[in-house]
Amino acid sequence: MTICAITLLSSLVFPTASFTALPENPSGPRVRTYYIAADDVMWNYAPVGRNLTGTPGPENESGVSSTIYRKAVYHEYTDGKFTSLKLRTTEWEHLGILGPLIRAEVGDIIRVFFKNNTKFFCSMHPHGLAYAKESEGALYTDNASPEAKKGDAVPPGQIYTYTWTVPERAGPASGDSSSILWVYHSHFVEPRDMNTGLFGPILVSAKGSTKPDGTPKDVDREFIVAFAVFDETESWYFESNAMNRKKYTQGLRFSDPAFRQRYLLYSLNGLIEGNLPVMTMKKGERVRWYLFANSNDDDVHTPHWHGQTVVFNNMRTDMVHLEPMMMVQADMKPDNVGTWLFHCHVNDHIEGGMQALFTVYP
Repeated sequence: MTICAITLLSSLVFPTASFTALPENPSGPRVRTYYIAADDVMWNYAPVGRNLTGTPGPENESGVSSTIYRKAVYHEYTDGKFTSLKLRTTEWEHLGILGPLIRAEVGDIIRVFFKNNTKFFCSMHPHGLAYAKESEGALYTDNASPEAKKGDAVPPGQIYTYTWTVPERAGPASGDSSSILWVYHSHFVEPRDMNTGLFGPILVSAKGSTKPDGTPKDVDREFIVAFAVFDETESWYFESNAMNRKKYTQGLRFSDPAFRQRYLLYSLNGLIEGNLPVMTMKKGERVRWYLFANSNDDDVHTPHWHGQTVVFNNMRTDMVHLEPMMMVQADMKPDNVGTWLFHCHVNDHIEGGMQALFTVYP
């Protein structure tokens, strides 16, 4: 923990937050409510096996020393008791390590009841949306009152309520598709929080552009994929992960680049080497892809679809570019039946396992 963070925390008092309900006015903004907790998990980057795409390579696999690590992830619950998980549908199994999908239209209010079930301070900070200081979820010196800083570092076991709004500037612009991607993540000690696993997607649609289930009217299928390099040496759990399983390599120091390389996982939604559930669609469907990158310096990516093309920024392409924390969307109308490779075209990344498969059915 940084000295700055410790100084800020020492001035704050964290009572158990109470739920502050917003008025449910039928003629006012629609309030979308989510119950989300940060939970400890044992995460397997390759639960089904290694090199499931079958791509030839120097070692036919990433060469990482292990694929199982203690991490923290966001989970959605059914209510404020935080006892019953809200299960993901088959459609969204591919989200993997990502937190629950938050949806909204321009004009909505998003209310998140957040519980910290981990053993370290964490938070929820949204990109793109509007918020007061009380709901920013990012710890830094900003001259805000201690009361306004409580949501920036939620202590273990505590609950905090965030309120975010979706003004016009949070929605699609004139050159965008009808829905766009934002990301939320913990912003207490951001590098550690995100490498531990605490981030998830937000989809914002233009006002009046969605079906009753919240999906865009002009889309048949949606996929969200994070091209995420996880640096396990930057995780809050690195010491326990390494020491408990005795994975240190004799003769390597913490400062050696080769040491860090052994703990870099080149993942799609926290899964490597084809372990991402195969994404399926039908020929001729309107498919929207939402892509973003993690925040490490290795997170410069070139996602590439085999066998198909997409429209990105009003241009035809089969590959797009991502930089750390960059968020984009691309539309596809698949016309080529078969199972196809989807991967990052950076050499180290494809060799490291940043690969998946998608299938187009007749």
